[in-house]
Amino acid sequence: TARFFMAFRYAFAGLWHLFRTQRNAQVHLLIAACAIALGALLQLARWEWLALILTIALVLAAEGVNTAVEATIDLAAPQFHPLAKVAKDVAAGTVLLCAICAVVVGCVVFLPHLIAMFARRS
Repeated sequence: TARFFMAFRYAFAGLWHLFRTQRNAQVHLLIAACAIALGALLQLARWEWLALILTIALVLAAEGVNTAVEATIDLAAPQFHPLAKVAKDVAAGTVLLCAICAVVVGCVVFLPHLIAMFARRS
């Protein structure tokens, strides 16, 4: 059981490192907090919360994998190498793809609520 709890300790240390040192992860975390607050304000349906939570998790997980890929490449290939560049670019591109999809999901979830809210006010 000690090994089991140590695995969690290492995982939380990794998350702490991610959010403490990676500016983009901090930005994604801030946007996620804003989306959660907006979701609470708009009283999202269960399926909307599910879409929001899964999307947030996907973006943050992609950011974590990107950070791990970059650290591994920096360790393995401290000098420039074209394949190292490809790996880093693809990892960063994956985060970008997830973030773009998150914006689309955010539009699908939030826009109907916001349009309805502003339509009631006018």
